Amino acid sequence: KPSIIVKNMAGGGSRVACGYMYNVAPRDGTALATADQSLTLQQAIGDKTIQFDNNRFHWIGNPDQDNNTLVTWHTSGVRTIADAKSQTVSVATTGPNTTSAQYPVIMNLLLGTKFKIVHGYPGANDANMAMERGEVHGRGSYGWATGKATRPAWPKEGKINVLVQIGLTKSSELPNVPLIMDLATNADDRAVLRLLSAPVAIGKPLFTTPD
Repeated sequence: KPSIIVKNMAGGGSRVACGYMYNVAPRDGTALATADQSLTLQQAIGDKTIQFDNNRFHWIGNPDQDNNTLVTWHTSGVRTIADAKSQTVSVATTGPNTTSAQYPVIMNLLLGTKFKIVHGYPGANDANMAMERGEVHGRGSYGWATGKATRPAWPKEGKINVLVQIGLTKSSELPNVPLIMDLATNADDRAVLRLLSAPVAIGKPLFTTPD
């Protein structure tokens, strides 16, 4: 029954927290962390802003596996991917190399959507409020289960439109929402979108320091 002290380390899409775990935290198992699932993919594709090695962390377990979604606010006028191809759609993101930015950027490149990525929101709550206030049309990444837990009224009252889901299999609660990789028009694009979807299987894992 350990006493756990929670420290929120905002910045860089979990890069600040991971840097602390890699370079500063005591290497005796007393420091635990969780981080944005995009970081493993970012390291694999050679992101130079990652100043740590994910391979050297000790990965303990994953308490949650939840499809991500891209959503818009109900007053935005954007309800489908087809809508997002015909008009500019602003989406809130926490940083340029997090899932919230990865998804709309790659969808613009491969699927012809017109997402305008708005960086700089400190966290999910700030992005939610921006969408609710009308600063942006939607969010580039919205964890479905997490979203239901923190804003349970939104899906019940039709406050959000779910344009696409990101994962390797569909959520049973979103049978009519397409998987991002199913929107590909050729095998190469599907392979790229499947790779983009793969980190969702990692979920929100707990890890500790090297050594």
